[in-house]
Amino acid sequence: MTDKDKLRIAGQFISALPFSEALGMVLEELSDGIAVIGMPYDAKLVGDPRSGVIHGGAVSALMDTCCGAAVMSHPSNPGGTATIDLRIEYLRAAAPGQRITARAECYHVTRSVAFVRATAQDETNGSPVATATGSFVVEGQR
Repeated sequence: MTDKDKLRIAGQFISALPFSEALGMVLEELSDGIAVIGMPYDAKLVGDPRSGVIHGGAVSALMDTCCGAAVMSHPSNPGGTATIDLRIEYLRAAAPGQRITARAECYHVTRSVAFVRATAQDETNGSPVATATGSFVVEGQR
C-alpha cells in the first residue's frame, strides 16, 4: 500500500468519526509513524467569548486524534489503538481566527503500547500552542 493509499484510507476513517467531523478535522499528512491533522477556526469552538480563543478541549481532541493516527501509521502495522495516557502542556493561547495544525510522531512501539509526541501550532509560525506526550494501546500488531 502506498503512502497515498494510506492517506486516503486514514482520511476516510477520521472523517467517519462524528467528533472529528464536528470539529472539522482534516488529515493532511500520513507516513510511517507521522500524522498531521488540521482543524479550522470555528466560532462554535471558542472557549473565551471575550478573546475568541479556541477552547483547550478542542485542541486536546485534535492532538489526541493526531496521535492515534500516528500510531496506526507506524511501520510495525499496529491494528486499532486507544489512548492510555495523554499529557498536554498548553504553552499559549491560539490566535483567534487561525487554523490549528497538530503533528504527531509515534517514536516507539512495543507489543502492547505505542509512545507518541505531538505539537500543535496556529498560523503565526511562532512557538507551539501546545505539546503532548502519550501512550496508546496497540491492538492486533503483526
